[in-house]
Amino acid sequence: MKNNVGGLDRILRILVGLVLIALAATSTVGWWGWLGIVPLLTGLLRFCPLYPVLGISSCKR
Repeated sequence: MKNNVGGLDRILRILVGLVLIALAATSTVGWWGWLGIVPLLTGLLRFCPLYPVLGISSCKR
């Protein structure tokens, strides 16, 4: 797995993931808030499986 998520993209993914999970845990939003796990993991792992399919990378080379 090559890193393809970097910089601002990574920070935003982690923040959005944490906010969605927190909202789901406090029952502010429905079950879909738990989908925040996806951006959180892609931000932490610095890899998005959809990026190679689309030919995108936010990492500086």
